[in-house]
Amino acid sequence: MTAQTTIFPDLSVGSPPTARWGHVARRCALVPIIVLTPLLAVAPTRDHRFNVYWHGGLFRDDPAAIVSHTIASGDAYLRLGNFRPLGRMLEKSLDLLAFTGVQQLGLPASVMLRAVSILAAVALTFAAVLLAESVLTRGRLIGSTPSTVALLLPYAIGAGFVAAGQDSTTVLFGGLYWGTAALVLTVAATACQIDRFRWWHGVLAVTAGAALAVFNEPAYFAVPIATAAVLVRGRFVLGLTPRELLGSAGVRFAALLWAGFLPVAGVVRWIIRGFCAGGGCYQGSDLIVDGRTILLLPVRMTAWLPPLQWQAATAGGRGGWLWGLVPVIALVLLAGLAVRTARDLKKAPRPANRDLTALALLAVVILACGALLAALSVAVRSAMSGRELWEQGWRDSALTVPGGMLLAVALLVLAGPRLLPWSLAALVVCGAVSATANRAYADTAATVRAAQLDNRIAAAMGSFERGRAGNSRRCALLDEALRANVGKPFLQRRYTVSLDVASQSLASMPFCERGAA
Repeated sequence: MTAQTTIFPDLSVGSPPTARWGHVARRCALVPIIVLTPLLAVAPTRDHRFNVYWHGGLFRDDPAAIVSHTIASGDAYLRLGNFRPLGRMLEKSLDLLAFTGVQQLGLPASVMLRAVSILAAVALTFAAVLLAESVLTRGRLIGSTPSTVALLLPYAIGAGFVAAGQDSTTVLFGGLYWGTAALVLTVAATACQIDRFRWWHGVLAVTAGAALAVFNEPAYFAVPIATAAVLVRGRFVLGLTPRELLGSAGVRFAALLWAGFLPVAGVVRWIIRGFCAGGGCYQGSDLIVDGRTILLLPVRMTAWLPPLQWQAATAGGRGGWLWGLVPVIALVLLAGLAVRTARDLKKAPRPANRDLTALALLAVVILACGALLAALSVAVRSAMSGRELWEQGWRDSALTVPGGMLLAVALLVLAGPRLLPWSLAALVVCGAVSATANRAYADTAATVRAAQLDNRIAAAMGSFERGRAGNSRRCALLDEALRANVGKPFLQRRYTVSLDVASQSLASMPFCERGAA
């Protein structure tokens, strides 16, 4: 039995569907750029201080070597409990992209790393809109008219991109984790759009499930989120009976995702448990299940709220962080984008209450999946306590921000059409404040001596100066980095090796040649 489907009517006047989707796509790109631009000059931290130079120098002339290099090191990472080869390939590719900008444009690595992160934020924003419309649209997404949810969502998600602490994805590994979250949401959107199951869908589902099991921890949640998406869409939006739902193409696709995912994930975790039972493995991947997990889950499910993140972003900064030129510029730019959106809101189709309920339920699932990653993490419990658990961002933010904003927009649209203009205005103001909070975080980070050093190293690498004078300045920078890490031979070696690999690739010479100096 096939359920009757109905495509949303096109309520636009004089504006074809392609133009309307172009409007949404432009907001998906421009809103994150406006909010995140104040972070462009923030220095790279943690492993990014080295990896952008090391990976860039290693793979600049042979990008395909990323695959063989990752496979060759797979056994070592498996023994450390941090086995995620496909995620590492993505990470190395993003570092190579940033390093290519250093080489071709002469820009500092800090700027290029942030630019790559902004591109990933744009991809995540569009993936969230794609998922929302895939759930709400009856029939094919291509050719449909974006709903009021799609018009509001870019502003909402953009407002959630806040530098909520040094471990937030907005600051650390944004390209990797935002890119992973975009992948997770795209898998769910794909499952919703399969209306007729073909044999190659089965091959795709099993292969994708196995690949997600060796991507990274946030990617694991692509499978349950895709399952939830097809279930709520089939039951609430399409109105399928339980029997029709279980036999639908989307549910069959989700079932085969599980079939590919579970065996690979189970074997990998079993092997890691054997290697790491005695401790000493990578703490960032350690998981613990106890009574505190239940308490931490609702805490992390609310840690995406912008006002809470603003507290973390502006901690340690000036008291008047909300005043200045940045909030005015951000507000003007976002308001300029919102003027056209406000006009389109009047013509855009509003989803039925039942459909919005389905979207809200899916958003809660996304929120829970993202928060569960932090609630189970030993690293979160070691690094955060008290108010930090409410305010600080972590890698779970890559999922909780779009999930939370998806829930917020669904509830705002559900409240009624009269509130839509006010909702848009509130989201614009939140976006402007988030951009200002990011500026405050950047100002505070710029006062840290280690960040100043890493920024000077990035500038020296971006405008590589040949000759004895340039070599002397680079040697002085390297010596300063070595002195700052006295008693930490591992970090000293990483500075020396990574900078040499990069400078050999850029200029065929060491970063610091002692004899010449």
